[in-house]
Amino acid sequence: MTRTEIFDGLRRSPKVDVCVLGGGINGLSVFRELALQGLRVLLIEKHDYCSGASAALSRMVHGGLRYLENGEFTLVKESLVERDRLLRNAPHLVAPLATTVPIFDVFSGLANGIVRFLGLSRRPSRRGAIAIKAGLSIYDLLTRKRALMPRHRFRGRRSTLAKWPALNPTIRSSATYYDAWVRHPERIGMELLQDGLSASSEAAALNYAELRRSESGGFLVVDTIDGAGVEIKPGLIVNATGGWIDITNGALLPPDNGCGPLVGGTKGSHLVIDNPQLREALGDHMIYYENEDGRICILFPYFGKVLVGSTDIRVDDPETVRCEEEERDYILQSLAFVLPGIEIAPTEIVFQFSGVRPLPASSDNFTGRIPRDHFCTTIENAGTPVLCMIGGKWTTFRSFGELAANMALERLGRPRHVSTADRAIGGGRHFPADRDSWTSALALRFGLPRTQAAELFSRYGTDAEPVASFIGQASDAVIPGADYSTREVLFLIRNEAVEHLDDLLLRRTTLAVSGALSLGILDAALELLAEEKGWSTARRLSERARCLALLLERHGIDEQTLGARTHQPGDKAMAAG
Repeated sequence: MTRTEIFDGLRRSPKVDVCVLGGGINGLSVFRELALQGLRVLLIEKHDYCSGASAALSRMVHGGLRYLENGEFTLVKESLVERDRLLRNAPHLVAPLATTVPIFDVFSGLANGIVRFLGLSRRPSRRGAIAIKAGLSIYDLLTRKRALMPRHRFRGRRSTLAKWPALNPTIRSSATYYDAWVRHPERIGMELLQDGLSASSEAAALNYAELRRSESGGFLVVDTIDGAGVEIKPGLIVNATGGWIDITNGALLPPDNGCGPLVGGTKGSHLVIDNPQLREALGDHMIYYENEDGRICILFPYFGKVLVGSTDIRVDDPETVRCEEEERDYILQSLAFVLPGIEIAPTEIVFQFSGVRPLPASSDNFTGRIPRDHFCTTIENAGTPVLCMIGGKWTTFRSFGELAANMALERLGRPRHVSTADRAIGGGRHFPADRDSWTSALALRFGLPRTQAAELFSRYGTDAEPVASFIGQASDAVIPGADYSTREVLFLIRNEAVEHLDDLLLRRTTLAVSGALSLGILDAALELLAEEKGWSTARRLSERARCLALLLERHGIDEQTLGARTHQPGDKAMAAG
């Protein structure tokens, strides 16, 4: 449905079973869950889908090894189950990731780990071999029945430096275990959205829209693209706005609602670095290491570059977060500690991003001790009950969405018909055992080059078929400097609710995060979008200025840098594991 059709439908029939606020990964998850049960569910996202914390994760799909010392065994167990489900249900986007932990001590961290496990506040400290061995043994124990990936192994100093000679030479040993990574998390979000919309004609979703209190005390959906509005009558509201939960409640609930702060977010920032020496130093592993202050950092190959992060800083306003200069310095200092012989030039930072972890409100002095678990709470005195989704991590989006959906179904007296535990996501459906044969058949069927068909499959899995079909219907050309073609981009514009240029460059494609974006690519994408939308010259210029300002403010990329980038084919993603 188009935006106009959605608003017309709400005018004719304003009652909805559930209105989900927030189009991040958790909001999209509960939306899909409820749509699959046949409810009339409406999702409203203030900005674009997966434009907040769901676009700013470390790209790890993991159990949370470090959460063990906080005693969060239930969370780690659930996360490992969900990690393994994603490996099965979204194999086109989630893959195993060999992860190596450099170890600089033997006994360090034992006393601190015990104190932290007992719930007493204490600063992070370095973890030695014994503490790491204990954690990895628990990790293996929790996954022994599924055994999708190898058990952990230790290497001594000599064999560690033989494999990773650039590591800090004071290393004592290393440990390698397996978690997973997600190539394009925003893509998972879009596939959850499409799955929900396909499951029920009663389901609808709007980006760039807001739910506001109407003058009559009801609820008004406002389209922030053109200003249109319509009143709705939801049976239940699900607040899945993450770091914005308290802000959302403040706007929707009466002043005397009695609801205190529910979230206390922390900011995590990351850098994408284009340094061949750094990329070569990693091999095909992620390095999961501790900075000298004991905080966990990661670096791993990503689209031919290296992703490095992250920070963990309390924030009050999730709307304005960005990677600050001191955070870049902190990340680069941590990198210099673990790989001391590699120097990073400022111009080699090709992209940066920052997001707010929607953690439960906590007075803990040290952000690393704030629980990463998730739960739901319902506010009753708002006229319409509001179910708030608190906390959570990206890996557990399915189980968190299931929890919230079950509470909503119980509240509404509706049954659950479909489970998503073993349900494939988007292009993970009917996933072929032989990928090469599948992509060769796709290329032959729609008259595409074999390399293009393979690239489409790597992005969309089996959902590459409708994309390839669209591309094959007319003449096509690769956008200079990109590994996207004009017809592929046009398919995304027509089918994936693209309203602004940054939707296309930052979320529907990987052009920006991969470091491939140039001024030529930006203008080519703008031309396609403007032509499709029928924008005036003034609107085109406004949209270009908006996108350039956002790239500079949020991602550290200025127009001069974009103009200087040469037209080279986009790098391929790594084959992790």
